[in-house]
Amino acid sequence: MLETRNLTIRFGGHVAVDRVSCAFVPGSLTAIVGPNGAGKTTYFNLISGQLPASEGQVLLDGEDLSALSAPLRTRKGLGRAFQLTQLFPHLPVLENVRLAVQARQGLGLKMLSVWVNHKALIEESMALLERVRLSSKAQALAASLPHGDQRKLEVAVLMALQPKVYLFDEPTAGMSVDEVPVVLDLIRDLKREGRHTILLVEHKMDVVRELADRVIVLHQGALVADGAPAEVMALPVVQEAYLGVAATGAEEVVA
Repeated sequence: MLETRNLTIRFGGHVAVDRVSCAFVPGSLTAIVGPNGAGKTTYFNLISGQLPASEGQVLLDGEDLSALSAPLRTRKGLGRAFQLTQLFPHLPVLENVRLAVQARQGLGLKMLSVWVNHKALIEESMALLERVRLSSKAQALAASLPHGDQRKLEVAVLMALQPKVYLFDEPTAGMSVDEVPVVLDLIRDLKREGRHTILLVEHKMDVVRELADRVIVLHQGALVADGAPAEVMALPVVQEAYLGVAATGAEEVVA
């Protein structure tokens, strides 16, 4: 279980995330929604360790991760995909994934161990590239890929780490209509496996309705709603906060 307790961050006098307490269980997919500036990505940054909390805790399986750096949280089982892709742009696609597999196995820079396990590392990496439909581009430089393929490569790198928790921050942003189904199918597969906790920041309500078991809504850094997608999106406070319109007629916009 992933849990945040009173998680808060202040920038001067501005409270970007305001005492958010939530628990997320394996086998579930929770969508985090809210208007621009609501604190969604900042909440992710606090969970994954990119930002230090002003107060509150992040726990995974009961262990307090609050004092750990982002790399150490990754080793504990938190996997994060960003709005902007985080890749090794001047390395081949295959090497991006292989390095992630190698890091997960704890081989690091132990050259003898890497050499002995080279074939297995390559085979696992190619299998992941096959899942994201990038095996034909294994030798291309990551920087040469179109944006949609870079997004898919980042998902492959994340899967290579085999985290307990997947944090997807707008995974389909900037992708063409043809590319979106590949990433959504991968997320569906991860959810179907039943052992992962998945958090998804997403603006597209059709994606939220299709994938999410649960929706939480942030507004001005605070948690204002939590529940089943249809119930949450029907709440007047959510329609006003998320859509920026009065509740009357808002359902038409949501639909």
